[in-house]
Amino acid sequence: MNPSALTAQAASLVSCHSCHLLCKMRSDYQAGHLTCPRCGAALHPRKINSISRTWALILAAFVCYIPANVLPITHVTSFGKVQSDTIMSGVIYFIHSGSWPIALVIFVASIFVPLVKLFILTFLLITVQRKTTWRQKDRTRLYRITEAIGRWSMVDIYVVTILVALVKMGALASIDAGPGAVFFGAVVVITMFAAMSFDPRLIWDTKEQDDE
Repeated sequence: MNPSALTAQAASLVSCHSCHLLCKMRSDYQAGHLTCPRCGAALHPRKINSISRTWALILAAFVCYIPANVLPITHVTSFGKVQSDTIMSGVIYFIHSGSWPIALVIFVASIFVPLVKLFILTFLLITVQRKTTWRQKDRTRLYRITEAIGRWSMVDIYVVTILVALVKMGALASIDAGPGAVFFGAVVVITMFAAMSFDPRLIWDTKEQDDE
């Protein structure tokens, strides 16, 4: 390996997952006795079972994504009449009413971003398991983008929560959250955990092994 590109793993250093202290790896690591001297957490050069845990979370998110978009996310009661809307029907409503910016925000945050994030994580897992060295910097950037934008998918849930809290006028008008909101919230939370469980350092492990 090129000394100018020396990595922490090659230098027998490991970062604590809890407090991020850079620690020296001792010979008893294989026995599982290495702990962080600052916080006492167990030290591992890579996240334990990162690939299998991320796959499990992604599959769970894909399963929840279907009812999140098929089931109604809100039930609007107005003068005794109840109207149920899914995420897409809400987008269509805003388009027809001329509110294109609102429709675009809801579509991007609630439909496009969660799906793209799941596909990106799936792509990263496949390339890591295939041990490819193809465009590792770009794949790392993809992971960083995925991790950063994941929280913005909660926009729709925030809107529903605010509307449910504000619009309570008895029989005249009220808004209640539908079952789709539960599944959509599950998709967002699960994909956030999937991004956290994936170890982006696995992208570079193949190159380091080839350089040895």
